Order: sequence, then structure tokens, then C-alpha cells
Amino acid sequence: MRRDEVVKAIVATLLGLILVFPIYYTFAASFFEVHQFSASPPHLFPTNFSLHNYARALRESLLARFMFNSLFVSIVGSIIRMAVAILAAFATAYFNFRGRNFLFFFVLGTMMLPTDALIIENYLMVSRLGLLDTYLGIMATYLLAPVQMFMLRQAFKTLPNTFREVAMIDGCSDLDFLTKIVLPMTRPIVLTLSLHSFVTIWNTYLWPLLVTNNPKMRTVQVGITMLGYAENLDYGPIFAAISLVLLPSLILFLLLRKYIVEGIASGSMVG
Repeated sequence: MRRDEVVKAIVATLLGLILVFPIYYTFAASFFEVHQFSASPPHLFPTNFSLHNYARALRESLLARFMFNSLFVSIVGSIIRMAVAILAAFATAYFNFRGRNFLFFFVLGTMMLPTDALIIENYLMVSRLGLLDTYLGIMATYLLAPVQMFMLRQAFKTLPNTFREVAMIDGCSDLDFLTKIVLPMTRPIVLTLSLHSFVTIWNTYLWPLLVTNNPKMRTVQVGITMLGYAENLDYGPIFAAISLVLLPSLILFLLLRKYIVEGIASGSMVG
């Protein structure tokens, strides 16, 4: 192996360890005993693998309810978001209608608007519609996704138009063409964008905080801040709760990692 390849391998390994270590320590600390958090030198491994901290986190807080709220909002919100993005991308990629380009660039232009700049107007709209403390109110700002629409449109346009012509000759409807030909051929980028949508909604903090006053309607990112206070921190249950929050994203990433790599590679070439 050449010297430059060795250096690249060492750098890549070090960067990988730097990225993985916080995740490892979070899961390891979720099994720590109380005395291990104040030990010197710091402990890197738990003395036992008791689930006591997890039991306390679930028993002494509404963590289970927070997890359910986040899972429901993230899954349903991602499905609706991707469905809207797929249909919009398909329409602007394959159908010729008046104002098609204007509609596409108008939606694309919303990407330049900072989300925080619209948060007051969005809150007032949700409040007037009576959607505070509701799942729909939490999901309201995530149902439209110009980034997903743009990426999907560009991916769809890489498919030769002859595919659609042949499908039409064989009696394939537009919906069949989309579901049986287009989506399977662009599966990596569709799954990558779906995972991105899930993680984005799952990790959102500010918007759910604003539109929920009832503790039972709060998402896990908001609810987890209620587990500890500066004057009475109990790190064991907090690390256990954080570990549970990390699990869905990690599991999805591990299950879809092959498609994610393919999606990133194909996404870098579309356009």
C-alpha cells in the first residue's frame, strides 16, 4: 500500500472514531451506575448492563408517550411529504401544461425562504385553524418539501422518455407508470429522501415546542428536556432517554445504508 493511501486510511479511521465515539458513549453511559458519572478518570465501559436507567426513564416521565408522538408524526408526516413530492415531481417532469415551469420554479424559490422567518405566520395560521395541540398542527409545516420535489424531478428526468411511450403503448396508465417503472428505477434516491424526511421531522425541536402546550402532545425532542434540571440532574435516565431517541434513526440508517450510498451517488449526478 502506498504512503498516501496509508495516510488516507488513517485519517478516515480517525474521523470515523470521532464521529462514532459520542454515539457509543451515549449508549454506554445509559448503563452506568450513579458513581461512574463522577469517577476519575472517566469510565468508558459500564460495570454491568442493567436496564435500570431505561426503566426509570420510562417510569418517571412521559417518555413512552413522547416516543409515540414523535414516531406517529415522523412516519405519517414523511409519508404525506414524500407522496406530495413524488406526485409534484412526476407531474412537472412528464406532463406538459401551461405554467409548468413557473410552478416548478415558484416552489423551488420557497427554498430560499428561511424557515425561522415564517415561523410566526405559520403559528398564527395553525392557531386560527384550531390545530394547536394536535398531530396535524405539528406536521403542518412539513407536508410540503421543495427540496424533495426538486431532487425527485431531476431523478425522474434522467429516465428516457421512450420508457413512458412504450408503457403507454402497452396500456399502462400514468399511475402504473409511476408506481411500477419510475419509482422502482429511482428507489435509492426515493428511500434516501424518505429517510431524510423522517430524520428531519424526528429531530425538530422549535416548532413542536411552539404548537404544543399539553405535555401529552409533545414530541420526544421537546419532552426530553423535561427529564432533568440544573439543580437535580440524574444522568443515568437522561442518557437512557437519549439512547432511545437515537435508536429509530440509527436503525433506519443501518437498514437502508446500501440505498443511501446509491441515492447520494445518483443524486450527485442528476440535473
